This record gives sequence, C-alpha cells and structure tokens, in this order.
Amino acid sequence: MNPSLAFLFPGQGSQSKGMLADFLANETVVQTTFEEASDVLAYDMQALVLQDEQQKLDQTQYTQAALLTASIAMFRAWKARGGHMPAHMAGHSLGEYSALVAADVIDFSDAVALVSFRGQAMVSAVPQGIGKMAAIIGLDDQKLVDLCADVSSDDQKVWAANFNCPGQLVVAGHALAVEKLMLAAKEAGAKRALPLAVSAPSHTPLMQPAADAIQKKLSQLTLHSPSCHVWSNARACSLSDVADIQSALVEQLVSPVRWTESIQAMSQLGVTSAVEMGAGKVLSGLVRRIDKTLSVALVSTPEMMDKAVNA
Repeated sequence: MNPSLAFLFPGQGSQSKGMLADFLANETVVQTTFEEASDVLAYDMQALVLQDEQQKLDQTQYTQAALLTASIAMFRAWKARGGHMPAHMAGHSLGEYSALVAADVIDFSDAVALVSFRGQAMVSAVPQGIGKMAAIIGLDDQKLVDLCADVSSDDQKVWAANFNCPGQLVVAGHALAVEKLMLAAKEAGAKRALPLAVSAPSHTPLMQPAADAIQKKLSQLTLHSPSCHVWSNARACSLSDVADIQSALVEQLVSPVRWTESIQAMSQLGVTSAVEMGAGKVLSGLVRRIDKTLSVALVSTPEMMDKAVNA
C-alpha cells in the first residue's frame, strides 16, 4: 500500500456515451464487472454505456449505477495490472460509494443495487420543477454561504451543496431561491452563475426523504471495515468505524460535499499523487485548483492506465 497515493472516484457529470469503450472491447475483468451489474439490475449495462439508444445515461438512477460500474471496472483493471494500492480513497458525491466498494466496505453487487435505488429516491424526494442547482464561479466560500442565508425565506431556501474547489461552488435548493442567489452572486462579484441540468437539489435538507430511504436500505446490508483510509464527503475526514460510515452516507444526501477540505487534509497527511479512477477528468481539474503540488493521473483508456501503473 502506497502511503502517498490516493484514488479519487468521480460522481455525476463525468458520464458520457461510449465511456470505457476500449476497456470493454479488450479486457475481461471490465466486461465481467459490467455483466455483474447487468445481472443485478436486469438491464444491459454495457449497451446503456456504449449505445444509450433510449437516452437513459443522463437519468439519475441510470447515471449513478453506470458510473459506479465504470469506476469499479477500472479499479479492477488497475489491480489486474499489478498497480500499487493507495492508502487513501475518496469519491465525489456518488463516487463515495465507488470508494467504499474499492475499500472493501460494500460488496459491488450490493452497491450497484443501492445506488440505483438512491437515484430513484433522489428523483422522488422533490417533485420535478421544484428544485434547482447552479454553479457559482469566482466567489469566496463564506461570502456565498452568507448570500444563501440572505436570499432564503421560510418557504424558498438555497444552500451551498458542493465545495468543489476554491472559487467554484455549487448551490442547490428551491428553484426560485436558486435563481435569486444566482443574481445576488453576480452582483457580489461572481464571474459566472450557471444553472445545472439537474433538477434534484442534491446535498441539501430537501433530500431528507431520500436520506430516510437510504438509511433503511443500508440497515439491511452488511458493511465491512475498510482496507484503507476512505473519506466521507459530509465530514471531510476518513472513517474506519462501520456505523460511522453508514451514518455518514445518510448525512451525505442532506449535507454539502466538502471536497476542498478533503483534498487539503489528504495532502497534509502526505498524499502527493492521485489517480482519477473513472471516466472523464472532472476531479483532476478540481484538484489542480485545490493543491497544485498534488499530481493526478488519468486512466480512462487502457494506454493511459498502463502509463500510470508503470509510473
């Protein structure tokens, strides 16, 4: 286990039609992982990711299961190559579930079913059109938190939902409050305020019905002690106690993702390099803005993974 290495697992927004095509064409361990997910969910995960003929890949309940499957397939491909194992694992939002699977806390088949259920519960928690999310670029964290409190009313609230990196935050809440916040942020000096193509106001108290549903599901599963440091989004620290991990997953749905703090804390503990274990490069971009001394390798093609394993 390499004490200076971390694996980072992406969340929603990293998915794309055709992701992992080269891996799926050539690597048995990746094909087998997708087959496992298909058996659990009773639909063809490989067809969803490669063809997406019914345009389901961007629907939350399908997105979450697809990204988990892709990340774990890549993790298994890394292991099959004899790559170093990290001392730390962290995932952004949904990616926390991928990190927990890789750290041997949750069985893959249980996790695939769980995140599919999680996606459905999140969509059901807030009726379509009620919630909204937006990215705010170029504003101080505390200033944005204060603005959220200022524009919120008793029946229209907005919260900071993702602390992604300095100067890049995501807010979420009731649609009208989010729109007010976007205007207020621009007036306060934000460079950009962009609505996101996500209706479920994730990581806010509006997700409490989904959190309750996840808590019930988690109570029916067997969780195991982690094989390495695995980081909680809600608490910005690594957790080793199974009960703490379970409660933190419930908290995650109604609490902000504290990604900036998590990366900073890992760096302070001696992490100097990381691998973005999933499709895309969203997390590597965030990490560069958080800590320029921390290098992140991308492994989204077999050639990139070979290079990273050898390095």
